[in-house]
Amino acid sequence: MTTPHPNHDRGLEFDLSTLLSRRRTLGVLFGAGTAAALAACTPGTEGGGASPSSAASATAAATATEGTTAAASPSASATSTVTRAFAECGVEIPEETLGPYPGDGSNGPNVLEASGVVRRDIRSSFGTSTTTAEGVPLTVTLTLLDNANGCSPLAGAAVYIWHCDQNGKYSLYDSGLENQNYLRGVQEADANGQLTFSTIYPGAYNGRWPHIHFEVFESMSNTTAAGQVLAVSQIALTETACKAVYATAGYESSARNFPNTTLTSDNVFGDDGGIYQLATISGSVAGGYTAALNVTV
Repeated sequence: MTTPHPNHDRGLEFDLSTLLSRRRTLGVLFGAGTAAALAACTPGTEGGGASPSSAASATAAATATEGTTAAASPSASATSTVTRAFAECGVEIPEETLGPYPGDGSNGPNVLEASGVVRRDIRSSFGTSTTTAEGVPLTVTLTLLDNANGCSPLAGAAVYIWHCDQNGKYSLYDSGLENQNYLRGVQEADANGQLTFSTIYPGAYNGRWPHIHFEVFESMSNTTAAGQVLAVSQIALTETACKAVYATAGYESSARNFPNTTLTSDNVFGDDGGIYQLATISGSVAGGYTAALNVTV
């Protein structure tokens, strides 16, 4: 059996002290606005955040129950084709571990202080290296919602995401990748609370279900300020998409590792099967995939 990734994410206990030092209670009002309700994703997609009522019937598989379509999007420019609403808003995104490879200054290097980290396309390194991570294309869209204000969009908030490459390795940390910073980036939410990243489909390593890490900050100006984190969580990817991607060239190690951890046995998502973190995914290996998740904070 393939040996586990060294120091793979070991749950909230692994870095609880770090989270406590950086987490603050959401108490800032982000301006007046009508309650947000986002249009459902187009039919045929898989995954998506389930409501508490559907959670009771959620299976151990990585496909969540389809949610209820909401009334309207915040504006006509909202990307309703890749975004779906929770059946019930008001459930905050579960708080999760940063993991050992955040690159945000809490455990070694701090990419958030580097010029060039604010970008949509995170496939290539920036700065002294221009190495590009190879893999099946993936577009990730997050919609940030303010639970304290009736789930109105968190316009102007910022998100930092990071994830492993197709071999399950992390830039800045793994051997040979210390001088690479690909698959890391920051974006600012628009008026609809939405932001999008272009990346590659992450690989699988032993001990974890395939995932993407993210931190939500109060604003772009606060991405390097300790204590300004509104949420720390992870996106779970779906079983169907993982199986399709890991059957392709370049993901051989992921194909071996993926069957070793289930969504319900994962030490991050396993407590509830990732029902509020399971992305809505559509697409194909040939054309690339899209993943969307609503993030209520």
